[in-house]
Amino acid sequence: MRSGGAADAPGPEEEFCRALGDAVRRALRTQGAEPARVEVSALGVRDELTAGPSAPSDTAAVPVQLYGHHALVGPLPRPGGERRPCARCLARRWQSVRRRSLRDALELGSGTRAAGVAPYATPFAADAIAALIVAAQAPDRADEGPFAVVHLVDLETLRVSRRLLVPDAECPDCGRRVPDSPRAAAVELLPTPKHRPGSFRLRGIESYDLPAEAFANPVCGALGPAVVHDVGSASTAATVGCFELRSGAYLRETFWGGHADSYAHSERVGILEGLERAAGMRARARTTGVVASWESLGEAALDPRVCGLYDAEFHRDNPHVVPFSTDRRIPWVWGHSLRDRRPVLVPEVLTYYGTPGLDNRFVQESSNGCASGGSLAEAVYFGLMEVIERDAFLLAWYGRAALPEIDPHSSRDPRTRQMVDRLEMYGYEARFFDTRVTFPIPVVTAVAVRRDGGPGALCFGAGAGLDPEAAISGGLCEIATDAVNLRGRTERDGARLRAMAADFDKVLALHDHPLVYGLPEMAHHASFLLGEDGAPRPPKLAVAELYGPGRPVLPVSADLATDVERCVGAVAAAGFDVIVVDQTLPEQRDLGLHTVSVLVPGLVPIDFGWRRQRALRMPRTRTALYEAGLRERELLPGELNPAPHPFP
Repeated sequence: MRSGGAADAPGPEEEFCRALGDAVRRALRTQGAEPARVEVSALGVRDELTAGPSAPSDTAAVPVQLYGHHALVGPLPRPGGERRPCARCLARRWQSVRRRSLRDALELGSGTRAAGVAPYATPFAADAIAALIVAAQAPDRADEGPFAVVHLVDLETLRVSRRLLVPDAECPDCGRRVPDSPRAAAVELLPTPKHRPGSFRLRGIESYDLPAEAFANPVCGALGPAVVHDVGSASTAATVGCFELRSGAYLRETFWGGHADSYAHSERVGILEGLERAAGMRARARTTGVVASWESLGEAALDPRVCGLYDAEFHRDNPHVVPFSTDRRIPWVWGHSLRDRRPVLVPEVLTYYGTPGLDNRFVQESSNGCASGGSLAEAVYFGLMEVIERDAFLLAWYGRAALPEIDPHSSRDPRTRQMVDRLEMYGYEARFFDTRVTFPIPVVTAVAVRRDGGPGALCFGAGAGLDPEAAISGGLCEIATDAVNLRGRTERDGARLRAMAADFDKVLALHDHPLVYGLPEMAHHASFLLGEDGAPRPPKLAVAELYGPGRPVLPVSADLATDVERCVGAVAAAGFDVIVVDQTLPEQRDLGLHTVSVLVPGLVPIDFGWRRQRALRMPRTRTALYEAGLRERELLPGELNPAPHPFP
């Protein structure tokens, strides 16, 4: 992408690279560094995310990449000569955190053009870069762990900053993607002892090497340019970050974050969530190759109709979304059935929810069932809990089930009681409901109710886990941060939200669902759960009473693999399979992490956008409450809750 001149004449960016490269090599020779091996190239001149492998180069050379008045130096060869992450990883990470205008120019084909030869190829700048290279190559440099060090030199001020670079699994030069296969998809749940009683983790989160500067920085952040501390949050030390992946002509924002009691802990929780989202958006760690119709695959493949499809009216109004048919060729990935202990093909769009291209996306899945952990068993446990949690929440919501209310002050966890009291200080009553439907696994719906009935009226969350205290805490965690911020968001966005309340077809995106319930006029849709204003409430039940001896709750063991096996057994006893797709990225595996997508075909899927509600068409939505003894008969279609779910 040159700017004018003859076809074989160097462009301005090439002249700049050559001039600065020659100056750096002279400076290195002057400083006695031999051999003076440096490769200088330009950034922002091609789409690094789609270009093929780089031409062979000097593997011992130090890469220097230039853009404007910035020079990126590194990464240097690792001990033993390994080049992972490599200069191409850096170029890809750099492009991924650029502003949208530059990314659109590079990725949509309009291209870029240098305005002229940069004036920064000065001896002073070359001396600084050479000195940095010499220092970075010192034999006693510190071990960089799973990351590599990159230095950013501002060629105007000579200010130097240090960044950490995370390897890119999709890098065409050093990526570690493996072919998708039944063998690679096999899931073996090895013994996984918990690191302490009451935990469902192999290790504490603080034991993972998750430096925020490696994952969130404006130069090469693997999960975006920054992590923001929500200093205005009155309840938790919340953090949030965002990265963007291209989906056709637009860049899709993917947010991640944490809601703990300290910003440091919230950062670590957020990074884990961000890595989980990066792994689940598309098949970065594997190269998929199965494209076939469901009817041609037979029993080797999951029938996507069991997971729910959109109705014909949706497809008429959205002709770009081609409906599924049994003879239609679609991409598949290999998963593993924990019930049947065999490999099974899964439609790619049902597990990788950000797969590029709309032509194969007959449904838009979410991160439901995606989870991370320090072992496969840990990741499967949390993914399965999420699927069960959302199934139960939707069954209760659309079935308008009156659920037993839990007394949060009976919790054994002082942090739960303290957070309930803190929400009370901000005008919210935190209410909790036992949402078990089909399975003997605690599921809790949490609702923050604004006591005076003003804007920010209702905020919902949920949690699930074999320990009911953890389920309560999970739901509380979701409402603790969102509730105190909902009032202002409702007031600022009132006109748009009121339009949604008047016409549910205007509920289009994920965030519309919880936000519209900030409107006081939407509260009556939850009266089946919360009761009518002023009406007497049934007595709350203590945690020990609801989940004590004789109640349908699976026992908890000291080993996560045992817990998973018991949960899978309970799900299978109800007639459902549990399918796991291992999504783990190589950079996660380097850190001792695993990410999976858990599917339980036949459970109610969660969708965002009123017109996309597969739940309303699932047989289970009408039958599950009756089968669980919570209704006297099956529900008729006209008896389902006519309002969108409020799940965040």
